[in-house]
Amino acid sequence: MSIVNGPTPDSDETFLDDVASLKSRVRAHTDPGRKPLGQDDNTEESQDGGGGRTRRGRPPLTRVQSSRDIDIVERTRSVDEMNRALPDMEAAYHTILSSVGEEPARQGLLKTPSRAAKALMFFTKGYQEDLHGILNDAVFDEDTDEMVIVRDIEMFSMCEHHLVPFIGKISVGYLPNKKVLGLSKIARIVEMYSRRLQVQERLTKQIALALSEAIQPAGVAVVCEATHMCMVMRGVQKLNSKTVTSCMLGVFREDPKTREEFLTLARG
Repeated sequence: MSIVNGPTPDSDETFLDDVASLKSRVRAHTDPGRKPLGQDDNTEESQDGGGGRTRRGRPPLTRVQSSRDIDIVERTRSVDEMNRALPDMEAAYHTILSSVGEEPARQGLLKTPSRAAKALMFFTKGYQEDLHGILNDAVFDEDTDEMVIVRDIEMFSMCEHHLVPFIGKISVGYLPNKKVLGLSKIARIVEMYSRRLQVQERLTKQIALALSEAIQPAGVAVVCEATHMCMVMRGVQKLNSKTVTSCMLGVFREDPKTREEFLTLARG
């Protein structure tokens, strides 16, 4: 495939600067001595009075609003730590069963607290992984600047607001900048972040930023479409509703033709 409006050296440098600035802001929000938003030492943006555009003459990347909105700082727990937590989780599920009016000692529920605790450990196994371990030296030098897309990656995650699942698919694209990533690693990145307590908006951005950190491409695009059980099983109970989120970085954000090419191919 030919990218008519591909990256330029200036756009590469601008994109990497923006990603570094965004990650710096996130880390600042996880630091107890952090400064308020807008007071980071490495932030060079200024408003030009022309409708919220930066001095670089284009709309800025979306900025982090609080440490709860996005967490790209790796937060992992070892397998041993997770296993040591199992007895407490089992006791908690035992209490839940009693609280809903059930008898935890009856035959059908006798082992349910243990099963439920182990199931939740599996649903959140992403806390046992980090980006460095996922990549495992699968970054390769390659002199190509053609778009790479892995689409319709199946995703299962847990809504952190209600602890019920949301299920969907994610398409990821990037424009290489002298480096490519093993294709299976893109799916592994999706799996790592989705197997944590999540909101869809944060999940989408975490995947984009992880890919940008892994290979410093000229641009990254991520689109996520999911059905949330918190909307299907409770609340408004809309069975066919879907939520779509996207994160566009670099060339995909700056160049409408490149962005449209990705969206067309991602839709199939």
